[in-house]
Amino acid sequence: MSEPKKDAPRRYIMDGAGQRVLVGLTISETIEFETLESGEVRPGAGMLANESGIRQHKHNERWLELYVKHERAWSNWMAETRARLTPHLLN
Repeated sequence: MSEPKKDAPRRYIMDGAGQRVLVGLTISETIEFETLESGEVRPGAGMLANESGIRQHKHNERWLELYVKHERAWSNWMAETRARLTPHLLN
C-alpha cells in the first residue's frame, strides 16, 4: 500500500443505487471521507482548544481508517482485474 496522502487520486465507481462512491466504501463513508478530507467543521463541534485538538486527532484517525479501507479495496479490485485480463499460459 502506498503512503496515505491527502492529494491521492480518487477511484470512484457507481454503486448498486447509481451513486458515485469510492471503491470499497459505502455512500455514507464516501461522504464522510470527503468531508474529513476537506476539513469542514461539523455543526456542534467543541470550541475549546483542547477539544479542537482531540477532535482533529479523531478526524485524522477516521480519515486514515477510511483511506486504508478504500486503498485495500482498490488494490484487490486491480489485482482481480489484472487476473481476468492476463491470459493463462498453463491451462
